[in-house]
Amino acid sequence: MDRTERLQAIEDTIARGRFKDDWGSLASFRVPEWYRDAKFGIFVHWGVYSVPAYSNEWYPRNMYIQGSKEYEHHIRAYGDHRQFGYKDFIPMFQAERFDAEEWADLFSRSGAKYIMPVAEHHDGFQMYKSELSRFNAYEMGPRRDLLAEMKIAFESKGLELCVSSHRAEHWFFLSHGKEFDSDVHEPLACGDFYWPSMPEPDHQDLAGSPPNREFLEDWLLRCCELVDRYRPKVFYFDWWIQTTAFKPYLKKFAAYYYNKGEEWGYPVAINYKHDAYLFGTAVPDVERGQFAELKPYFWQTDTAVARNSWCYTPNNDYKSPVEIIQSLVDIVSKNGSLLLNIGPKADGTIPDEDRDILLAVGEWLRINGEAIYGTKYWRTSGEGPTAIQEGQFTDGTATSFTSEDIRFTAKGSYLYATVLSYPEDGIVRVRSLREHSPHYHGVVREIRVLGFDEQPAWDRDKEALTIRTAAVKSSTPVVFRIELE
Repeated sequence: MDRTERLQAIEDTIARGRFKDDWGSLASFRVPEWYRDAKFGIFVHWGVYSVPAYSNEWYPRNMYIQGSKEYEHHIRAYGDHRQFGYKDFIPMFQAERFDAEEWADLFSRSGAKYIMPVAEHHDGFQMYKSELSRFNAYEMGPRRDLLAEMKIAFESKGLELCVSSHRAEHWFFLSHGKEFDSDVHEPLACGDFYWPSMPEPDHQDLAGSPPNREFLEDWLLRCCELVDRYRPKVFYFDWWIQTTAFKPYLKKFAAYYYNKGEEWGYPVAINYKHDAYLFGTAVPDVERGQFAELKPYFWQTDTAVARNSWCYTPNNDYKSPVEIIQSLVDIVSKNGSLLLNIGPKADGTIPDEDRDILLAVGEWLRINGEAIYGTKYWRTSGEGPTAIQEGQFTDGTATSFTSEDIRFTAKGSYLYATVLSYPEDGIVRVRSLREHSPHYHGVVREIRVLGFDEQPAWDRDKEALTIRTAAVKSSTPVVFRIELE
């Protein structure tokens, strides 16, 4: 690839398209309707770091930090860093049991509507065919275009292919290997696996050690190559792109991607964290956390089935399906979408624990999906005593919901009231629908409970809409479909 010509092609696409690389133009972005309606997607962290499968997906960085548990583990398991470095895991990453159609079938059964494989993580190994570096899955390791196989299989099941890039952090990710006699050493050139391995900035001062033009142009080219080859419906960015040096390139990428979406005939979207993109120009994402209150704008949570790692390890600390379903309901009621991560093994198989969680979520959605897919937020997102901790990295422990914690979504004449923890006595009081409620003054015509044959009894007074059931028993959230006049 001639980089100069490719950079000019990017400029030409922007010049002739509706979107320009400035915030004013990008503010005309609108969230695709399919994305608003989907509500639930699958994130997939899978790569070379799945071979050591130790600690988490930051093993490539931490194995070069002297004295860390990853550093000590690496020496015990693989030997000296000079003789066996991170690059030496690449031939071991074979994906020999990877079957994209099996993945697609599982993801479809999970109830997810869009799938987000990590195309390139911080380690710099591309999971797709690339002209920008030979360190990719088509030329090394599996010697297959894994992303292309996923696209074909996912789309055959009606799943939307999306991609994520965590390339920005590669600027510094392997830099600690330069601090001692390891296999990370100069000279390093653009396209090399360990390039550039620059000093890691203080994470409290992200402006430190800013990336240079060569790296930023390479970042832009990699992102646009993904767009051109795979036409993803959503493009997700991890953190660190909010640093000042990236801003011109972020705008350029957004203009290019949005214009390409218009050329293809379908709208696309970008996910971002922190303040990387100006509000209204892309979709904000909250990592391992969420908002405490309903938002008038569409947003996304990305979290994982495991608390301790995004990738597979034998010691993953898994969440329960009930916790994940409760989170999904809570997030959707607040105008959000849940992107739930799993971590396949290096051979391409999905661990039983991940599979079981996805199937349990899918079974709940099979019965209750009408309260999730294609719904809108209501006048209030919910009620109940349990406070949601707002912000990133708040999913370290499960939230203990009560039978008074109810979340609302709406579609047409139906209001869906989902009881996050169903009471043993079968009595549910919906205070937001009491007589003369500030949220609703109209008539309640009928109430049904999804997934059960029982016709619930109900009455309404100045305290609450009280619903009574005798046969409804469930360890997962229960949905009442309430028809309003």
